[in-house]
Amino acid sequence: MTSQIALAVTLSVLILLTVSGNILVCLDVYATRGLRNVTNCYIVSLAITDFLLGALVLPFSTLYQVTGDWPLGAHFCNIYISLDVMLCTASILNLFAISLDRYFVVTAPLRYPMLVLPWRVGAVLATIWLVSVGVSFVPIHLGWNTRDLNWRFELNPTYAVVDAFATFYLPLVAMCWSYHRVFRIKCSLSSPGVMMLALHEHKAMVMLAVVLGAFMVCWFPYFTFFTIMGIRNEDNPPRMVQSVVLWLGYANSALNPVLYTTLNRDFRSAYAKLLCKGQGCKTGTRIPKATMEDGTMGEHKSVTGFLDHSQNFLGQPTIS
Repeated sequence: MTSQIALAVTLSVLILLTVSGNILVCLDVYATRGLRNVTNCYIVSLAITDFLLGALVLPFSTLYQVTGDWPLGAHFCNIYISLDVMLCTASILNLFAISLDRYFVVTAPLRYPMLVLPWRVGAVLATIWLVSVGVSFVPIHLGWNTRDLNWRFELNPTYAVVDAFATFYLPLVAMCWSYHRVFRIKCSLSSPGVMMLALHEHKAMVMLAVVLGAFMVCWFPYFTFFTIMGIRNEDNPPRMVQSVVLWLGYANSALNPVLYTTLNRDFRSAYAKLLCKGQGCKTGTRIPKATMEDGTMGEHKSVTGFLDHSQNFLGQPTIS
């Protein structure tokens, strides 16, 4: 009983962090005019996805994890599993879209305002959700993922391999490639003779490594386990291992608000203003002015100027 209570409290704290952190991201963008630009649509989409995961899926996952039983019937279980797969997939694909956006910020700075138009961002987000629904509600409710009709989320080899590669392994390879390209370009622009610039570049590279590393640590174990169990037609996978890798993946939704916003100085400033509102607090970072109509992160007169601003978008901390 004591262990169950401890487990319930721990998972409840994770749910609270997931829900509150992602709500704060959305409030920041809503309350701060300077953050309302097209590029931050990906951040907001990610926050909404992770919020829905924390609000609609994780409480029921906690119920099953703590009690070891599913008391809500087979029909609602199918809905729960579909929501779980859909929102986890959408979260991963939003992270993939963010990595591509940052890739274009650095590799095509002059063409970036023409590439990232509102309708294109909308099309990318619509594709993310269509793919997420396509690998969740459709196959699960049609029974393509199972070998018999019961409430458990069983896997056949085809579904396990297709889903894992389409929604994780291929996006992971593309994210590694895009961040590698960003890393090389930023290194080539740094000047070894200027210590301040070298420090800036080092912090930006650390940020990229943290973002990619957290994504891999959280999701790679789950999808590897998921794929192996599906290929082996495993009816009763080790429950402890399954629980650990599943909740490790869920934890990524709690980390995302930290990795993609609080390490970004514009969002840090917005957090400070939002949390200190009405208390006379002062913040030291000014948020650049941008609007949704702009579709950009500001006017830039040269490649160097745009890259300087892109360092901020990449989440590089300021240096005092």
